Amino acid sequence: MDVNEALALLADESQRLDAVVADLPAEQWKLPTPATGWTIADQIAHLHWTDLVSVQTVRGDPAFAALVADMRADPRPALVDEEAHRLAGQAPAELLAQWRAGREALAQALAAADPAAKIAWFGPPMRPLTMATARVMETWAHSLDVCDALGLDKPATDVLAAVARIGCRTRGFAFASRGLEVSTAEVRVELALPHGSFAEGPADAPERIMGNAWGFAAVVTQRRSPADVDLAIVGEGARHWMEIAQAFAGAPTQGPAPGERGPARTTGAGRASGASATGDPLVRTPAIGAPAVGSANA
Repeated sequence: MDVNEALALLADESQRLDAVVADLPAEQWKLPTPATGWTIADQIAHLHWTDLVSVQTVRGDPAFAALVADMRADPRPALVDEEAHRLAGQAPAELLAQWRAGREALAQALAAADPAAKIAWFGPPMRPLTMATARVMETWAHSLDVCDALGLDKPATDVLAAVARIGCRTRGFAFASRGLEVSTAEVRVELALPHGSFAEGPADAPERIMGNAWGFAAVVTQRRSPADVDLAIVGEGARHWMEIAQAFAGAPTQGPAPGERGPARTTGAGRASGASATGDPLVRTPAIGAPAVGSANA
């Protein structure tokens, strides 16, 4: 995958979410989502804010370096929440227009960037392809939050391959961030997509994760429990990975317990069924628009 292919996936996934929220009455933008303390407006505002700071760093805007310096001098764990709430305070039509403009600006900036350049971020720097793929992952995850809040199904699409790839690349991070050793046993991941399949890991690996790409994506983004999706997990190391999987950067957080979100299962490579915002609210997964893969190529 190159950056233009990743940007096409990002545009597709963003447009799907746009279609979900564009015609919502203003009152529904205030509906709570499974992310504790966040409304649908907060979800869109968070995506917009991350696009804004991403554009700043891609273009070398000093404002991004100043933001990072401020955060290091005075760490504010609540910054992501604060910015989401601030931007969500606008009228829905205004927020929607800003999100549309911001994501287009990011697409143009990443398309024009040197593919080999390292882009500064809150963590290790990354290449444009990594940033674009990360935006795909986060947009998909927050889109699922919105769909859950509205009681809507979220169809499986080929964008899941990009989310799955980030999920596989962050296996080591999920363990390291918790002070755990990664199992020495290799893991093979084999997933069904709507138009093909995804595979990563040695073909002869002793441990395996097999099933639906939708379910794998929902687990690695901590939107579903492994027990609530169609995944066959073989091996203790693979099972432990799925219990702590975390495709987004930040402090380690825990995904939902079985049945806490959903339960939503997928059949074949089709759509998720029963994806509704039932159960107790979850601790929000603090994704800030980057995978936990540092400067590795996505």
